[in-house]
Amino acid sequence: MCEKNLKLPQIWLGGSHFVNDIYTGFLNPIMPFIAAKIGISMAIATIILSMSHIFSSLLQPVFGFFADSIYKRAFIFWGLLMTSVFIPLAPASTAIFSMVIFIVLGSLGSSLFHPQALGLANKFSGSDTAKFMGIFLGMGTLGYSVGPLMSAYVAQFWGLNHMPVLSLIGLCWAFLMFKFVPKMSDKITVKPHYNLKSAFKAILSDRKLNILNVISMLKSLISTSCFIFLPFLWKDMGYSPFFIGAALFVFIFVGGIGSMMSRKFEKLVGTRNVFYFSMISTLPLMLLFVLTYKTMPVLAFAVYFVMGFVTMLAVPVTMNMAQSIIPEYKSIIGGFINGFSWGIVALIMSLNGFAAQNFGITKVLLVVSVIPAVFSVFVKYLFDDNLGKVR
Repeated sequence: MCEKNLKLPQIWLGGSHFVNDIYTGFLNPIMPFIAAKIGISMAIATIILSMSHIFSSLLQPVFGFFADSIYKRAFIFWGLLMTSVFIPLAPASTAIFSMVIFIVLGSLGSSLFHPQALGLANKFSGSDTAKFMGIFLGMGTLGYSVGPLMSAYVAQFWGLNHMPVLSLIGLCWAFLMFKFVPKMSDKITVKPHYNLKSAFKAILSDRKLNILNVISMLKSLISTSCFIFLPFLWKDMGYSPFFIGAALFVFIFVGGIGSMMSRKFEKLVGTRNVFYFSMISTLPLMLLFVLTYKTMPVLAFAVYFVMGFVTMLAVPVTMNMAQSIIPEYKSIIGGFINGFSWGIVALIMSLNGFAAQNFGITKVLLVVSVIPAVFSVFVKYLFDDNLGKVR
């Protein structure tokens, strides 16, 4: 397919990633208010938010295997439909059971969507895969930033019960995407000669991929901790739902800008330094935020936004490097880097919720920010040509 004919699928794939991830960012700014509405603690609310990440993330490698094995676009279509329908229903629920069911179903939709969308983004990327992958991932991050703003606005000015009206955005885009994203060629008859077990074995036995998975986990640990815990901190300080949503919007928005600028930054300073800068700088930034959020809130919010930028800066670099190691498993690897790592972090967050409730949110955030800085020592092994599969 020539470069000119790639523009339309690139636009619709990037747009679908934007729209899908609007819904994945819905719950975080309004969860403290949902928790107050149905009478649950911060620790339980954290577990529920963690469940959304678990079901939207841990299964992505499995769905990626099926996405690599079929030549249909069904996953991106049905995934977006499920996400856009069920996630907005959760805040309108009056019982914890129904809310959890809606969150699980909507999160499974996101888990269906992402691996195949990542594989297709690579397929339609043209001659500069790294550039379009940065744009594609950046579009998802921007959507993730808009979600809190939209849900917080509706929650404050319309009420939680009116959240389902926002499903219309995803429904409309899903049908438009189904029309404009090219179908897989019916002439392709050769299927990948591997099964799920062999694919997972090949991926999990590659040391560089293991390091990239760990880096992805650590970066998501920072962003997820900020996204889940800080709304509770700000609610206790008296901030409104819309203000909290706006703060999360800017955090993720500048993160999306960081993803889009990743390729230029990589060319300027080198791939290795992108990893080091992104992993180490969050520690002094988090320390400065903790020291100023009460006495100098304007400075603290500025630091918080810079943290969003540097946290997401290395995401496209991580994805592009990972997919280039074993190219035949692009969707599965996309599921690991963009999904499985987030799911593992979600399991950790379930425990961190109780730690934050017992020891304080800021103390947990400081501990979390130390971990990527310590593990940055492993970045050097990504550039060791002798480091490959586990012997």
